Amino acid sequence: MDGPQPTARSSGVVATLALAGTVAAVMQTLVTPLIAEMPQILNTSASNAAWVVTVTLLVAGVCVPVSGRLGDLIGKRRMLLVCAVPLVIGSVVCALSSTVVPMIVGRGLQGMGMGMVPLGIALLRDVVPAEKLSGSIALVSASMGIGGAIGLPLAAAVAQYANWRVLFWGSAGLALLIGALIWFVVPDVPAGAKGQRFDAPGAIGLAIGLVSLLLAISKGGDWGWSSGTTLGLLALAVVALGVWGWYELRTREPLVDLRTTARPRVLLTNASSILIGVGMYAFMLIAPQLLQFPEATGYGLGQSMLAAGLYLAPGGIMMMIISPLGGKLINSRGPKVALILGAVVIAAGYALALPLMGTAWGLMIAGIVINSGVALAYGAMPALIMSAVPLSETAAANGFNALMRSLGTTIGSAVIGVVLAQMTVTMGGYTLASEDGFRTGLLIGCGVALVSAAVACLIPALRTGAEEEPADERAPAEQAPTRA
Repeated sequence: MDGPQPTARSSGVVATLALAGTVAAVMQTLVTPLIAEMPQILNTSASNAAWVVTVTLLVAGVCVPVSGRLGDLIGKRRMLLVCAVPLVIGSVVCALSSTVVPMIVGRGLQGMGMGMVPLGIALLRDVVPAEKLSGSIALVSASMGIGGAIGLPLAAAVAQYANWRVLFWGSAGLALLIGALIWFVVPDVPAGAKGQRFDAPGAIGLAIGLVSLLLAISKGGDWGWSSGTTLGLLALAVVALGVWGWYELRTREPLVDLRTTARPRVLLTNASSILIGVGMYAFMLIAPQLLQFPEATGYGLGQSMLAAGLYLAPGGIMMMIISPLGGKLINSRGPKVALILGAVVIAAGYALALPLMGTAWGLMIAGIVINSGVALAYGAMPALIMSAVPLSETAAANGFNALMRSLGTTIGSAVIGVVLAQMTVTMGGYTLASEDGFRTGLLIGCGVALVSAAVACLIPALRTGAEEEPADERAPAEQAPTRA
């Protein structure tokens, strides 16, 4: 297959795909300002309302790897357009909802569109000139973090000054805009695995295993980690994923090629991705709470939801600035160096947050540093993955890597949730997370980032032996660096 040819349209393609990833991330943070009010809005219990958040995670976990494989089979542009449809429909359903069931359905539909980012990253390999590829991958990959950081204050502002339904009507309009841009701007390229069959049994097995695992991790704190429901789901996840792995290794055209995934370069990148996900999400959970806790606690900063979001927004803006620089670093030093540096910068941000957590400006500075590290790491992960898989598996492999990041954020949410739930103080009849609990959470984030850096150090250099794909089957950005 010939490499992508330089085209004046490439900048428009990158901008469109980055915007698509940002919009997909905004969908995830859309309901954050409404969580406390959801029971009243939907006339339901707090436990039922929590499914408005959980269902998006579950559906995205299943659909991201599936949409990635379908992108390899029928075309990435086509699947990007397909992903835009449930984003629009889901947003409209949510905007019209007055009870919990349609809201959960709408949020589930929004989760189906989360495959846009890995699909977009894989498409870049086909359409962007080699000299622009690394920076483009870094920007599109970081768009999930950018959208999350920017989307929170925007959603908070809308929720505070307008009707909550405006959030979902606005997201429907954004999804329509993305669909139109993809239709007119993104070129169609041949499917890398055209003619192969879709592994439906593999998709079903992965869905059962992932839903069981993610559900147990995300709801274990509410149900109790030793409860029969949590342990039963974890046991089902182990069995289902074990059977799924056995089947995938024996089927001719698997949903996920586990032999490729087991290559050290891919395996260690995915392991580091999980840890980066944990490290990134720990700050996203801790900082808003510290900013919004009442000053009477002695460590809370008494900010509104909108003010807290505005203090954290510069972190998202910094990701936009750092991403192109990360691409240049990848070109000059290789993605392995960028991933290690990103993890170290994240750890440094947490180390900075510990003495500065007593001021809003201090948390903002720490967030800027942490998000700078995330931008470097997020840009490096797809470059490492695509350097080790054939063109016919780029979308599926990126989808699996995106799933690993999502698994990391879920684990991070569960771990930090347990820490903050166990380390508490009682004030005025209310039980709140203690200052020591927040400090412990920040230390965990720092430690996990350092472990991620250590894992990244073990990623082997790219070789040209029999186990690797031919050079023309690897990402152009990976053919030049020799120090990766």
